[in-house]
Amino acid sequence: MARMSRLFLGLISGTSADGIDAALVEFPDGPATAGLRLVAAHTHPWEEAVRARLVAIGQGGEPQSLDELGRLDVQVGEAFAAAALALLRQAGVAPAQVAAIGSHGQTLRHRPHGPAPFTLQVGDGAVIAERTGIATVCDFRRRDVAAGGQGAPLVPAFHAALLHSPAEDRAVLNLGGIGNYTLLPRAGAIRGFDTGPANALLDAWCLRHTGAAFDAGGAFAASGSVDQALLARLLDEPWFALPPPKSTGREQFHLEWVEARLRGEAAADVQATLLELTAATVADALQAHQPGTARVLVCGGGVRNPVLMARLGARLPQVAVESTAAYGLDPDFVEAMAFAWLARETLAGRPGNLAAVTGARGPRVLGVVHPA
Repeated sequence: MARMSRLFLGLISGTSADGIDAALVEFPDGPATAGLRLVAAHTHPWEEAVRARLVAIGQGGEPQSLDELGRLDVQVGEAFAAAALALLRQAGVAPAQVAAIGSHGQTLRHRPHGPAPFTLQVGDGAVIAERTGIATVCDFRRRDVAAGGQGAPLVPAFHAALLHSPAEDRAVLNLGGIGNYTLLPRAGAIRGFDTGPANALLDAWCLRHTGAAFDAGGAFAASGSVDQALLARLLDEPWFALPPPKSTGREQFHLEWVEARLRGEAAADVQATLLELTAATVADALQAHQPGTARVLVCGGGVRNPVLMARLGARLPQVAVESTAAYGLDPDFVEAMAFAWLARETLAGRPGNLAAVTGARGPRVLGVVHPA
């Protein structure tokens, strides 16, 4: 029998919806992960009108109609397929050489609590499979939610496979639109959970007041001062006190949430305070749940913000805070690589979740497969 290709392609657009990250990954044979290689990666831009609707709905707005929701599902699938094909052209790899695509899609709602828990990601996997000619695995989160879990975070199993150390307690921190941790003790159970807002609020406030899509270099935040009274009102949000497993999204932490707590503060001071909110909630969560951590490995867009990284270091003075790049993982594409890995696990019939992280009733094979 011919050996399955070792190439898998991961696609994700995170909470910030600032672009579609695509990563082509070569894995070793068998279930092992050590020795994987990032072959190529890029971030594919959104069509602005589509992105605007995704952001508006994702932060609590409603689709204009069921028809619009259906159109967005297809439009996102088309955009993800275009991102995959552009990456393959860049890498000089034919679609037939890729075993599968793992597509996270774009989250519009994440409601893992209540009488009918659900999570909704758009980006039709059938469209991606048709346009690329590559088997596509999507809807990774829904099975975990059906099994009583949060459906998030799903990346900790990938983090553990690559970054665990028997010599020290570590944590992997993803600073995307929402911050989330994977806790990797040298011995014992792996845990993971969301910490709260990160780039989603910083980007949205920056866009509103400067016209820039993000705060390059943290300059806008650095031009202001932390307002301690505002910070206290933000930290008073009950969600922060919830125990893991927990997850959240833009539908909870959005500009209306911020505005309800404002008392006329200057825009730059609000930006500085939102940055401090991220640093404070990240540091507090680590001290509460793994106080002996020696090293925090940071990935996601927040690693490019030197002001945020400095505040994390200041709030975690006994911890080494560094980029995952120091360990051979491009911080911009760790999550896309993880969804390539999840597709590989699904096709092999192996579980992709960690029940101790998500709260599911047990390990589950995740995702829906659309054959090539």
